[in-house]
Amino acid sequence: MKKIIVTGCNGQLGRAVNLELGKTGEYELVNTDVFEGEGITPLDITNVDSVVALAREVKPYAIINCAAYTAVDAQESDVDLAYKINAIGPRNLSIAATDTDAKLVHISTDYVFAGDGNKPYTEFDKTGPVSKYGITKLAGEQFVEKFAKNYFTIRTAWLYGDGKNFVKTMLGLSEKYDEVSVVCDQLGTPTSTYELARAIHFLLETENYGLFHGTCEGDTNWADFTEEIFRLAGKNTKVNHVTSAEYSAKNPQAAPRPAYSILENYMLKLTSDFMFADWHDAIERYLKELVG
Repeated sequence: MKKIIVTGCNGQLGRAVNLELGKTGEYELVNTDVFEGEGITPLDITNVDSVVALAREVKPYAIINCAAYTAVDAQESDVDLAYKINAIGPRNLSIAATDTDAKLVHISTDYVFAGDGNKPYTEFDKTGPVSKYGITKLAGEQFVEKFAKNYFTIRTAWLYGDGKNFVKTMLGLSEKYDEVSVVCDQLGTPTSTYELARAIHFLLETENYGLFHGTCEGDTNWADFTEEIFRLAGKNTKVNHVTSAEYSAKNPQAAPRPAYSILENYMLKLTSDFMFADWHDAIERYLKELVG
């Protein structure tokens, strides 16, 4: 049975990876997180000695890095921690993967781009992060490219799954208010952890290494996404479409949000037959499981 180390196993993607890979019977998952828990091996990915020691003990087929510091606004003032988790962590995992001849799957983000484009970003487009989150995640990508031998770096966006996320936040607000205000000038693609975990599973069994974009197909904005969530969930809450400037005036945010975050899964389409589901289908599946 192939052993796989999963970091950040308690997060949304970590849980989805466990469900996707656990159903095959082909893998033995070694779940790790910074917090202890039943069936969880405590691991601080910012400590290279700890990471290498665990990898040498487990001798994994692969390491899947689902750990990240995703509190975007907090990172504007907590830069050291952002670099430790988002950049040094992936570096350490890359070193450990190379040391044990394991494959590495690393998850990155649309925030590595400036967000001022007008056509979907491909893996060949120039990066230019404008937030500390994006800057540190790009540094993580660069460390993986430098230190890992056999790796898959997957950039994703607007992720939701089993845990705290935008979808659940909006559903919670719909229980309290008759109307909500949501920005309508930020474009991207909502992506379920179920779909991303499928892509990870697919790539894991190949030697198709390198950088990939991994989001559901199609695109939307946050306000329209919210309306679709409410429609599918049978909610009558009104969605007020507001601009980012209007929203920020009432809800100041430390980190700038990309106005354009649409990623094109160009490398997957060029090199394989794997396809993500359309975002409409993915959110419908998620809500059926969530609310019935």
